[in-house]
Amino acid sequence: MDNSQLFSAILPLLATYLSMVAIVGIVIYVYYAITLMAVAKKTGTPEPWMAWIPIANLVLMSRIAKQHWWPILLLIGFFIPFVNFIASIVFVIFMLIWQWKICEVRGKPGWWPILQLIPIVGGIWGIIMWGLVAWSD
Repeated sequence: MDNSQLFSAILPLLATYLSMVAIVGIVIYVYYAITLMAVAKKTGTPEPWMAWIPIANLVLMSRIAKQHWWPILLLIGFFIPFVNFIASIVFVIFMLIWQWKICEVRGKPGWWPILQLIPIVGGIWGIIMWGLVAWSD
């Protein structure tokens, strides 16, 4: 089997895989937007529609958490070599703080977002946690 035959055999598998990843990503994004919008409405935060707009949804999270918005500027650091690693860690810390505050505003335990740091289980917990924060009393 030469390289062209190998490439033509792998290409459909790669296209299928990337399509599935894109579909799952879109479904998760829509879910988080719906839950963030529900949380914004329940907390009386203005402009809950911002949950649907990338970057603006982070501003909305900071508003719900009653925290500063400036950590969003750390996203610029993602494009700077060597700085991106530190910017990523600091940004994740601020996201956890915002989520902690959002959980407390909704009357849930603030430590729930910390469980998202557990490999594999953390992603599933994040989905469950946002559903509980958005739709439970």
